Amino acid sequence: MSTRTVQNIRVDFKHLAARARSGLTRIFGVPTPRSSYAIKAKVVTRGKKKTAIKASSRLVLQRSYSSIGGMAGDDAKKSKPKANASGGGKKKEMKKETGLGISYKKEDNFGEWYSEVVVNAEMIEYYDISGCYILRPWTMAVWEIMQAFFDAEIKKMKIRNCYFPLFVSPGVLEKEKDHIEGFAPEVAWVTKSGKSDLEVPIAIRPTSETVMYPYYSKWIRGHRDLPLKLNQWCNVVRWEFSNPTPFIRSREFLWQEGHTAFATKAEADEEVLQILELYKRIYEEFLAVPVIKGKKSEMEKFAGGLYTTSVEAFIPNTGRGIQGATSHCLGQNFAKMFEINYENEKGEKSMVWQNSWAYSTRTIGVMVMVHGDDKGLVLPPKVASVQVIVIPIPYKDADTKGIFDACAATVETLCGAGIHAEADFRDNYSPGWKYSHWEVKGVPLRIEIGPKDLANNQVRAVRRDNGAKIDISRVNLVEELKDLIDNIQQSLFDAAKQRRDSCIQVINTWDEFREALGQRKLILAPWCDEEEVEQDVKACTKGEMGAAKTLCSPFDQPELPEGTKCFASGKPARKWTYWGRSY
Repeated sequence: MSTRTVQNIRVDFKHLAARARSGLTRIFGVPTPRSSYAIKAKVVTRGKKKTAIKASSRLVLQRSYSSIGGMAGDDAKKSKPKANASGGGKKKEMKKETGLGISYKKEDNFGEWYSEVVVNAEMIEYYDISGCYILRPWTMAVWEIMQAFFDAEIKKMKIRNCYFPLFVSPGVLEKEKDHIEGFAPEVAWVTKSGKSDLEVPIAIRPTSETVMYPYYSKWIRGHRDLPLKLNQWCNVVRWEFSNPTPFIRSREFLWQEGHTAFATKAEADEEVLQILELYKRIYEEFLAVPVIKGKKSEMEKFAGGLYTTSVEAFIPNTGRGIQGATSHCLGQNFAKMFEINYENEKGEKSMVWQNSWAYSTRTIGVMVMVHGDDKGLVLPPKVASVQVIVIPIPYKDADTKGIFDACAATVETLCGAGIHAEADFRDNYSPGWKYSHWEVKGVPLRIEIGPKDLANNQVRAVRRDNGAKIDISRVNLVEELKDLIDNIQQSLFDAAKQRRDSCIQVINTWDEFREALGQRKLILAPWCDEEEVEQDVKACTKGEMGAAKTLCSPFDQPELPEGTKCFASGKPARKWTYWGRSY
């Protein structure tokens, strides 16, 4: 009986690892995270190979030799492997891996496809508390790139970073009635310390308006204290919801939240749009996702605010809009509640005008949904921590050392030119396995270097977005790869915009609206801008797929001919508004 091999069995749909040692035929149970059911699989010894031959549910099998730690993890080995100086030598046995790719099709089963991609691409891991997820380094690298851009831009606007506590007292949380009513179902409460009940429960912040504004009242006394412009990078907790989805709907998530106070409404209005433009740039310039800038309806605006602006994305595969980020003008409502007053230049008492604005790790989920394909994740180069992966293609009797040296030199050259490049020198995986591994992880470009490439002083580049292959001379490699990377970024945006735009349908009547909704369209309709009409539309479209609602009224308004009627009420239309189902 061999004890050399360890099987790493992962339950694919629950993503729970359970390990079983090799040996003679054994039966083992794998409990699922949310139930006591066990999934049984039989592992049979056939010579030196162990194969899972029977399972009551689909299992993804991955084999690791010598130890569990031998599995391919987040990072490929960076050090150069030893090679026979003559270029020949015995070729090492490659690990035979199965279950590397994505088993669900994006078009056939979007939900399962998405869950598989975010796990197999090593973006998240499921945690033992429902709705909470571990953000792995591959995800955090994307977040940090966006964070670096946004943080630098808001500092140009003289906005400073701070940090407020996670906990909120009930008295403060409940001070602004409309605000807390909007968040009440989602607030998580700390009620115990050890085994003792707390005298007063403490809330965990769902957002920080009520956390921060009592101190704005303390810090702002005169007009010279304005504007006060603060931002914090933090986590928030929103508990009550069903159907949690990684990045899109989670009980804890990372975000930034800005909170600013001004002497005049004009200053607040200007900042709202400045911040919204930065959010658009995050989506379009970095994530290559087209968004629509607009204003939310009174029903959909931030609870307690004066008005809300947003950037809205659309997922063609599901026919759902998704709120990408929001920039709110809070008006003077919170200033009134928290007594944030100041003495103006005339010596008169005035209330400040306030804004709040935020974007979160939801951005990453939108990127996955928009660009991912049946092979896995597709990363836009601007947010890829690895833009180019270099893979050696050794052959028997080839100059293996020369190939490895060429790969290492290529990485060094690219990194020196500001391109994020790595080489995969792992000698216990075949080139084909490495191709699949990095495709699932969405690396924008793969470079292959084999004997012919070495002889011709060239590399072969393979694009992740469309699979196109091109041979590039190593003499002009940096310049050509930079152009190629820019082209991939633009191509991803153009393709996403084309798919999004093909889903937009302009309608004028209720019948046209119902038909377009059934076809999972992003609907642009003339609307009378009345809350009662929006409520009626939601009530009439309620069903298993969810009700339709307003997404936003775009700032870029098409012409509204005189006499145009609201599609739902027949009353005179006041604006064009995007409607649809949403996340």
